[in-house]
Amino acid sequence: MANPTKRLPILPAERALKVISGRWKAVILYHLFDRPRRLTALKAKVPDITQKVLIQQLREMEEHGLVSREIFAEIPSRVEYSATPLGLSLEPILLALCEWGQHHADELNEMDRLADCVIRPRPAQHPVA
Repeated sequence: MANPTKRLPILPAERALKVISGRWKAVILYHLFDRPRRLTALKAKVPDITQKVLIQQLREMEEHGLVSREIFAEIPSRVEYSATPLGLSLEPILLALCEWGQHHADELNEMDRLADCVIRPRPAQHPVA
């Protein structure tokens, strides 16, 4: 597989937008912020996405280091996706984008068409001694 960084823009802001761009990436990542999820659970959280596009978006985010995939040696096999530390670092950025989207809608008198920005508490991490 080709190195993904060779295809990314050299300007940092353009690079960041390229990595998180796409209709579904922010939504998928949002659902991985609080815990790992299986493909079927992600599909249930984002019902308008096709399974093909969901897998494609997950692969792209995995390629860019935002998502990790863990395959469990079970029968039938189980695969879970989780946000990596790099992916989790996007949480405040996505919240800021959500808040800006609310501001934009408010300026255009379209607040009635929006959902709320929700930040869910992340499970407590145990400090490493």
